[in-house]
Amino acid sequence: MEEQERDAQDVVTENPAHITQEPRRSNRIRQEPERYGYLISEQGDVLLMDQDEPVTYQEAITGPESEKWLEAMKSEMDSMYTNQVWNLVEAPDGIKPIGCKWVFKKKTDMDGKVQTYKARLVAKGFKQIHGVDYDETFSPVAMIKSIRILLAIAAYYDYEIWQMDVKTAFLNGSLLEDVYMTQPEGFCIPGEAKKICKLQRSIYGLKQASRSWNLRFDETVKQYGFIQNEDEPCVYKKVSGSIVAFLVLYVDDILLIGNDIPTLQQIKTWLGNCFSMKDLGKAAYILGIRIYRDRSQKLLGLSQSTYIDKVLRRFNMHDSKKGFIPMQHGLCLSKTQSPSSKEERDRMSKIPYASAIGSIMYAMICTRPDVSYALSATSRYQSDPGEAHWVAVKNILKYLRRTKDSFLIYGGQEELNVIGYTDASFQTDRDDFRSQSGYVFCINGGAVSWKSSKQDTVADSTTEAEYIAASNAAKEAVWIKKFITELGIFPSIVNPIELFCDNNGAIAQAKEPRSHQKSKHILRLYHLIREIIDRGDVKICRVPTLDNAADPLTKPLAQPKHEGHTRGIGTGGAWAN
Repeated sequence: MEEQERDAQDVVTENPAHITQEPRRSNRIRQEPERYGYLISEQGDVLLMDQDEPVTYQEAITGPESEKWLEAMKSEMDSMYTNQVWNLVEAPDGIKPIGCKWVFKKKTDMDGKVQTYKARLVAKGFKQIHGVDYDETFSPVAMIKSIRILLAIAAYYDYEIWQMDVKTAFLNGSLLEDVYMTQPEGFCIPGEAKKICKLQRSIYGLKQASRSWNLRFDETVKQYGFIQNEDEPCVYKKVSGSIVAFLVLYVDDILLIGNDIPTLQQIKTWLGNCFSMKDLGKAAYILGIRIYRDRSQKLLGLSQSTYIDKVLRRFNMHDSKKGFIPMQHGLCLSKTQSPSSKEERDRMSKIPYASAIGSIMYAMICTRPDVSYALSATSRYQSDPGEAHWVAVKNILKYLRRTKDSFLIYGGQEELNVIGYTDASFQTDRDDFRSQSGYVFCINGGAVSWKSSKQDTVADSTTEAEYIAASNAAKEAVWIKKFITELGIFPSIVNPIELFCDNNGAIAQAKEPRSHQKSKHILRLYHLIREIIDRGDVKICRVPTLDNAADPLTKPLAQPKHEGHTRGIGTGGAWAN
């Protein structure tokens, strides 16, 4: 740096006119980082990525499928003109319009076959300025556990489950701010190329787009007589005598659940008049989850086999060995297994560890509680993963390969009630000696809500660890009870939810205050379970450890125990065709 400064000073001294000369360039040879090197095929393709969709407009119009992409872009532009999304205006003084780009996507069916070619015009919302062209951005979506609860109830009562999709949903929202955008590439109006678009409606990519669409939809469905659930703002109910209908919104995907076909048909017709809708008939595939039904036995199954196949191919694990359990029994991971040398760290930097964790996590959140603990344990080392951590992640993928056709099944129960299980394993984390909590709640024979997580504080006894886990499970039970009570079709929910625990000390602590040397330091927030039990929301009960369905959410188990518990919460079984 000192030599460069002296050189610059010499230039100024000798000839001031040379100040504007081009800066000196380094002679160092530049090389692109070799990321995911082990995933690069002989043809140079990175196996992690999907290579069959164009990234830019030029790629789309010059590729082998250019006609289909052009047709998709024309369809998108027709939607823009139909919804009067923008007006062409002269650029106001001092206004710098945001850009836009085309995003191309192939929509596949349940079997992974290409169904439609979708071209979406997306605004570059990252250039928006808060307080100038946007303000609030939050928009709710239905929680996946709410959808599972409604599907479990629908299976019990044999309700109809229909599905609809909103075409260009975000174009229905109205903008409150003045937003200007450049004209779309390839579709500039001849003779008006210098004009810009003043947006009248929200468009995909804007920061406030999802919010404006949700506000518009919420206002519209309430005018038809739907009542919003207070604990789940994207679930709506409409009751007329003995006829009941539920509407579930996830961005632009809609589920209609009810016991009267003419009423559901009227709702469907009305929605079609309010918005541009696509009728998908009986629900079969939503959010990457395939829905199977056997109405003669009142069974409903959820599967993510197509998604798991895609994940296995993405990480080149589709031909791997098949695993029998998600994590080896007795395995303990720690930070001591992180890379200890530069060579190890360089090698691990090429491995898509965090990407694999995120891909598995979506399957776990939707239908696979059986991999919850393994994912919780491996996700702690994303900042500095080692070889042992990556082997553990690959074992989860191997297990998913063997069990990809497994279902989360609801049905076969004589009574409709909520049953919860809670468990904890003492100081399982070898780095900070914190314990692992786990809980699972079942309705109609299948799990609807589950969680496996490391506790926030260090417990110094098994009783304390179990007590903390039970307190967290009780709070989840309160939400489930409130949500189901508002649905109005679950008679037994007026009774306390049974929460099963296998630790006598934790049960005694939860039922009434007890002073003990080992429990006097427990934080006050965990004592909330006592209030929950006193007011009758939860009833905590004893269950033998061998029958505790939350056990695999707190530790790796041997295969017979693991399979027994997963079957007990409705997972692990294949659909009988």
